[in-house]
Amino acid sequence: MKALTRSASPRRVLFAIGTLVLMATSACASAPATSNNPMPPAPEPAASTQSKVPLSTVESLRQLIDNHQLTEVRTTYNSTYGASLLFRPETLGYYVVLFHGKEFWRVMQTDSFDDAESLYRTFVSQTQTLGQVEIDTMRLDAGNKYAEHMIAVNQAKLRSLQQDANNQQQQAQQVAAQQEQAHQQAVALSSDLHNTNAQLDAVKQQIRALETMQSNPNLVLPTPAPATTAAPTPQPNQPPAASP
Repeated sequence: MKALTRSASPRRVLFAIGTLVLMATSACASAPATSNNPMPPAPEPAASTQSKVPLSTVESLRQLIDNHQLTEVRTTYNSTYGASLLFRPETLGYYVVLFHGKEFWRVMQTDSFDDAESLYRTFVSQTQTLGQVEIDTMRLDAGNKYAEHMIAVNQAKLRSLQQDANNQQQQAQQVAAQQEQAHQQAVALSSDLHNTNAQLDAVKQQIRALETMQSNPNLVLPTPAPATTAAPTPQPNQPPAASP
């Protein structure tokens, strides 16, 4: 039985090979051949077998941030520059980031907390140096705008004071003119009052004289006027008499 089995095994193998050859030949004969592409198209490799391009550190960091897979440990800002220390709990890894505005400038990855702290302090020092120029520019720009604002405020105040001074000067001139007019009027009224008082005194004196005369019971007759003597008529051819 064993010898029969050994002798029959090669025959079966040859038979199987011949059958496969015949099947392949009949398949090639039945398939239509084209002049442009005589060979059948090669099957495209499966998507799983394609080589994947590794993501950059920045893109990987953005993806982790979008997926909320990072925890912010520290962040320092100096003007528009900043540094952050981020922790990824899944891998116990750290990301140290230097950014400007909303753009990541440098991203470094490490599994050591001490190295991450050292990198973070280095980035923070760089943000201080880089941000100092912007901070100085911001302060100087604000100082210039404040000075311009104060100039405008003080100019407005100066114009108001000048207007007040002009108004006060005009009022002072008007008051001075009114004072001069009042003084002249007072002088005139004083003269009028003096004359009026004199007239009043004269009238009062006449009243007192009349009252005294009327209160005297004695009859007082007026003194007769002295008689006048007529001058003699001169004779002709005689010189006129000398006046006494």
